[in-house]
Amino acid sequence: MTQTILAVDDNENALKLLVDYLSEQNFRVVTASDGRLALGVLEAESADLILLDVMMPNLDGYQFIGRIRRTSSVPIIMVTAKRQEEDVIRGFELGADDYLIKPYRMRELLMRIRAVLRRSGERELSEIITIGDFTIDLQTRQVTVRGTAVDLTEAEYLLLNKLAESADSAVPRAKLSTALVQHSFSGTDSTLKIHIRNLRQKIEPDSASPVYIETVFGTGYRLRTDLRS
Repeated sequence: MTQTILAVDDNENALKLLVDYLSEQNFRVVTASDGRLALGVLEAESADLILLDVMMPNLDGYQFIGRIRRTSSVPIIMVTAKRQEEDVIRGFELGADDYLIKPYRMRELLMRIRAVLRRSGERELSEIITIGDFTIDLQTRQVTVRGTAVDLTEAEYLLLNKLAESADSAVPRAKLSTALVQHSFSGTDSTLKIHIRNLRQKIEPDSASPVYIETVFGTGYRLRTDLRS
C-alpha cells in the first residue's frame, strides 16, 4: 500500500525536489507552502507522515505542530536550518518525532522517513520489546536481563524505553533530555550522562565497553540490536 507524505515548505524548489525524489521511492506526496494551507490539506487528505519546515509565513512549523497535536498523532519530521539545541527541544516538546538539519542529503532523509514510519507502525503491535538478551514489558514496566529481573529507576526506564522505540537509530540527546523534563526530572546533559551510565551498569555485560547502548558522537545514543557489525 502506497504511503502518503505531506511536505510543507514555503520554498517551491525544495518542494519540487521532495516530490520528485520521494515519488521515485514509491511514496505519494502532497504539498503545502505554509502551515495554514497544510491544515487545510489534512482536512481532505490522510497523511502517513509530515515533513515540516520550521520557518514559514502565516503559520510556522512550531505553531503547526501545536495545532495538529490537539487532534492527531501523525508522525512529524521537522526540517530546519536552526541548529540551536533549544529550537530542537521546543519541537520535541510540542510533539515532533524527529528533526533534520538543512542542508541534508536525500538518502539521509529517506532513512529518517522509513525509520519513523517503521516505529509508528510497530508501536502498537506488541506489549513486549526484545532487544538482544533483555526484554522490556511495556504493560508491567518490567525489564529482564539474561532471565533476571532488573530494578531500574523511573528515569532509567524512561530512557531505555525511548531508546528501544528507536532501536538501531540514533536518538538525539535533546530528545532524551526533553523526555526527562516532561516527566519532572532534570534534563541537563550531565544528568542524562549519569542516567545512561547507570543504565549501562545494569544491562550491559561490561559497562566499561558497552555493546547495547552506543554513544553516537555529536548526536546522542543508539540502542543496538544487531551486534554483528
